[in-house]
Amino acid sequence: MRITGGKLKGRTIKCPDGIIRPAMDRMRESVFAILGDLDGKSWLDLFSGSGTIAIEAVSRGATEVQLCEKDKIKTKQVLENVSVTERECGVKIKCHFIAVELFLKRCKDTFDYIFLDPPFPYKYRLELLKTIGERNLLNADGTVMIHYPEEDALPDTIGNLTLTDKRVYGRSIVNFYKYSDTE
Repeated sequence: MRITGGKLKGRTIKCPDGIIRPAMDRMRESVFAILGDLDGKSWLDLFSGSGTIAIEAVSRGATEVQLCEKDKIKTKQVLENVSVTERECGVKIKCHFIAVELFLKRCKDTFDYIFLDPPFPYKYRLELLKTIGERNLLNADGTVMIHYPEEDALPDTIGNLTLTDKRVYGRSIVNFYKYSDTE
């Protein structure tokens, strides 16, 4: 996998052992182009896998970045990928190696951007989005993005989150949600 833009454009990220479904370069490049300037923004990468999305966010200017991955087999490679990025960019990426569900229940931080890329067979996407909204983990003008397969469906409104954009990449979809005033 390669970083598609920013300071680290073209840098190769090593994939860890275990099951991994890396986000397609085209999808990542498109999502980050939609978001635009990330200078000084905060970012949370959930179901991080190799850490590529968090590293891409740093490459494009995000300065407060966290990732969460529960698969302990991936820990060593994620830490190596993050360490190289931190040396090159001077931005610390805070790594959490626990289940995303537990992390979200314990998290006290808020973010400008939250990206979720659960395994395609994962059945609790809706619950995760509800938790993010209920716990107010998103900053006022922030965006939550979730990557999922086309055969699944997510509603336009989930608690206090409202769909603002939807992009299709082959059989993958990325939904973009923001806080709404009505629930």
